[in-house]
Amino acid sequence: MTTTKPLVIVTRKLPDAIETRMMELFDVRLNLDDTPMSRSDLGAAMQEADVLVPTVTDRIDSKLIAEAGDRLKLIASFGTGVDNIDLAAANKRSIIVTNTPGVLTEDTADMTMALILATPRRLAEGERLIRSGEWSGWTPTFMLGHRIWGKRLGIIGMGRIGQAVARRARGFGLSVHYHNRRRVHEEIEAELEATYWESLDQMLARMDIVSVNCPHTPATYHLLSKRRLELLKNDAYIVNTSRGEVIDETALTQLLTTGAIAGAGLDVYENEPAISPKLLALDNVVLQPHMGSATIEGRIAMGEKVLINIKTFIDGHNPPDRIIETMF
Repeated sequence: MTTTKPLVIVTRKLPDAIETRMMELFDVRLNLDDTPMSRSDLGAAMQEADVLVPTVTDRIDSKLIAEAGDRLKLIASFGTGVDNIDLAAANKRSIIVTNTPGVLTEDTADMTMALILATPRRLAEGERLIRSGEWSGWTPTFMLGHRIWGKRLGIIGMGRIGQAVARRARGFGLSVHYHNRRRVHEEIEAELEATYWESLDQMLARMDIVSVNCPHTPATYHLLSKRRLELLKNDAYIVNTSRGEVIDETALTQLLTTGAIAGAGLDVYENEPAISPKLLALDNVVLQPHMGSATIEGRIAMGEKVLINIKTFIDGHNPPDRIIETMF
């Protein structure tokens, strides 16, 4: 590339410290009012930019990539998941894609544990009651939930986040079980005192709480299908801080409505930001607005990874967080 500063187009508002450093390093076009880009705006940006910095809400499909300008050589995504980007199409155009792995593990695990606590103990329901002004006082049988101490937690996806959830869960007296594409190393199993289930179906049928911590890929779309959700015990709870598409949300809503599943704690949704009115109407669901990774520290760490990926690429080296071809 030339010595001229590359044009970097950022699709959403980022932390001030990150935007300031970007301005120092590159020729940057920021999104100061944080208005989501339309598809046409995104296409126009991809026509002009040397580097595009999208977020997980920007859908960059094969058509957009095929129509991108010749200058676009790097998509430095501000986020860990890249299911919103057609990686095969980017690879075909020799466009490098990077993400920001590893920096959101503890934040997402904290949110997962918060939902594991909040859902069986009906915390959101109790908070709504207090705010309504209709609470009439304590009674022995009022707002009874379930303790989590001594219960079995089934983790779907024992990567960095799944392992961080397991460490927290042990502190709350939960017995850790997991299903993963590949069994983790025996030393990790021993540290977490985790029981491996090769069969997801068999694990689901035996758990008191299920936590979804796997990424969204073609293989995990509706991994928790209606058939699999029906395997859960009627006093079981499900928590999802991964991606909404992993669960058949329509089937989940039906089972929660009939009491076939006791409750759910959700931070992600299949068609977000749209949420089914039927889901919103349920008292046995704790709903959060996709804020599992929303900490100041986490967002700055993400931005710093984006900066490093861009600077490394501009300097003619392989970015450290490049999505390798074998992941397509």
